[in-house]
Amino acid sequence: MAIDRRPARPGLVRATRFTVLSAAAMAAAVSGTLPAGAAPQNGPDELRSRVNGLYQQAEQATEKYDAAQERAARLRGELDDLQGELARSQAEVNRLRDALGKVAGAQYRDGGVDPALALLLSSDPGDYLDRAATLDRVDSRRAGQLHALRDARRILAQRHDQAAAKLAELDRLRRTLEEHKRTVQGKLAEAQRLLAALPTAQRDAIGFGAAANNRTGSPGPGSAPGSASGSASDPVAGLADLGPLDGRAAEAVAAARAALGSPYAWGSTGPGAFDCSGLMYWAYQHAGMTLPRTSQEQLSAGHHVPLSQARPGDLVIYRSDASHVGMYVGGGKVIHAPYPGARVRYDPVDMMPVAAVVRP
Repeated sequence: MAIDRRPARPGLVRATRFTVLSAAAMAAAVSGTLPAGAAPQNGPDELRSRVNGLYQQAEQATEKYDAAQERAARLRGELDDLQGELARSQAEVNRLRDALGKVAGAQYRDGGVDPALALLLSSDPGDYLDRAATLDRVDSRRAGQLHALRDARRILAQRHDQAAAKLAELDRLRRTLEEHKRTVQGKLAEAQRLLAALPTAQRDAIGFGAAANNRTGSPGPGSAPGSASGSASDPVAGLADLGPLDGRAAEAVAAARAALGSPYAWGSTGPGAFDCSGLMYWAYQHAGMTLPRTSQEQLSAGHHVPLSQARPGDLVIYRSDASHVGMYVGGGKVIHAPYPGARVRYDPVDMMPVAAVVRP
């Protein structure tokens, strides 16, 4: 596509355009020009929106990855338990067969094997009891042993089927995890390519530079819940105006504050790195409470309160799909793990659309 090289009309300023086609196109866009054939994009606002969108999509895939990973861990535990039950069931079948085998051996030494036992000890005696009436060779004690063996074999077969089903589900989950992992890595790589093509000042200007990570120390200006502006205050000190803070919430807030400056790592629950829901999970573990693993599940991890009544320790769930979460710490601030390349930090509670405030 040819570039319009006519001079701009007086009084008008062309918006700098950005392209995602290549780093070269992005660099040219930053300087205000585009190479031929490059698809023009809008300026910094469009770039900020695009990077935010990519990080949101990566976070959505991360939460799905976390959920699948949690399900896989549960399945592995269930499979371990089932394998123990299988071993016990097999041992019971072996014990019953051995007991009846000894009877058959005694009969053989006495001059013949009861046809009932011969059938029982064959490869498939499951229908024996249905046919035993025609043989008329089983006493009540023997019938009880046969019933026990048949039931033990039935249980063993059921557990074999259950184990096979769980193994098949684990295999499906493995493929699902790989798919979510590829999605996360692809979205993050695209966002990082966009940002890498910008100078440091430009990255800072759109909120994705090193300046944003300076919020890992002092929380800076605070405000009442529900607003991003107000008087400066420490988010944990002076909580009288925020209502009573129970010991568990205080411990969770202290843990979250201890994580300030830790890097974001998708799928991680600490202690050295976190994704958004992983930080909440880790902080509340320190308070003696196990939260669900994902932000979508954490949406139902307590009762909901209005944002205006938020107290330190409350979970602030973001976006309509509940794909991000932070912890309210007072003063109009949350602590959260923002996105890859960033560190756990303070941000205004209304940094993005709030879906719910949850008090665990």
